[in-house]
Amino acid sequence: MGDLMNTNLADARTASPASENSPQSKATGRWSQGIEWTAFLWIGLVHVGALAAPWCFTWTGLFLALALSWITAGLGVCLGYHRLLTHSSFETYPVIRKFLAWCGMLAGEGPPIMWVANHRKHHQYSDHPGDPHSPNDGPWWSHILWMFPRHKSDEWARLYGQYTPDLLREGFMRFLNRSFLWWQLFVAVLCFSAGWLIGGLPMAVSLLVYGMFVRLVYGMHATWLVNSATHMWGYRNFDINDNSRNLWWVALLTYGEGWHNNHHAQQRSARHGMRWWELDLTWITICCMRGMGLAWNVVEPSVPKTPVSQE
Repeated sequence: MGDLMNTNLADARTASPASENSPQSKATGRWSQGIEWTAFLWIGLVHVGALAAPWCFTWTGLFLALALSWITAGLGVCLGYHRLLTHSSFETYPVIRKFLAWCGMLAGEGPPIMWVANHRKHHQYSDHPGDPHSPNDGPWWSHILWMFPRHKSDEWARLYGQYTPDLLREGFMRFLNRSFLWWQLFVAVLCFSAGWLIGGLPMAVSLLVYGMFVRLVYGMHATWLVNSATHMWGYRNFDINDNSRNLWWVALLTYGEGWHNNHHAQQRSARHGMRWWELDLTWITICCMRGMGLAWNVVEPSVPKTPVSQE
């Protein structure tokens, strides 16, 4: 996947915005170029590794999985990839911006340029032709299958050139593209080594399985549920031109990302949970950062905090 993400980044900086030729844009012929084997094997390996979890359970391993899930999926994907890099919901110091992007990459869902490009395209075409992962094309397509069709390098270059020209100008983001898989290996070795020092081989295997594979499977499927479940089930606070829904149990799994109808109605808002009971841990984190002087220009909803239901 690292090589895939690095495809024609230089060309992407000057590519024309031909969205009709971008990946996942056509409703037919998705599999005409075969399977993206790098992505398929990477996601398959992660799931196979997680199958060992019942045989190597330790409380230390479980704690490590939960802690790293918050750092990589919570801080990395929800806070960094989504609210900061994709939507510019707040500003922070460059070193924190890079740290959050690095944490997001460790969630295993792809480097920031790819993740942000697909998500920005999703917002442009949400539940309409051109959406990379709409349940209108099938629930399993929106959840996982959309990542597996193979696309030519010039298609990726056009996607990046159109949707992430800002990130392409950042050398650190291009570095994360090139080194994506190497960082996953680094975390795996680190988990195994720490376990070996703590409790020998059994603990090493436990920390590897839980700190790496179980954590990644949880983070991946939690994020993918936002693409699939919150466009199929739940309630709507806002009557907008897509099928986005608010789904409480997805919000709990994703640190507040499941208030998806709220988000689609106010895309740049750093706050997704708008009713008093819509718990949004990522928003709470942003408020804490703002209180410590680590976040500023925080975008808040331009509608009342308790929106009137449209249904």
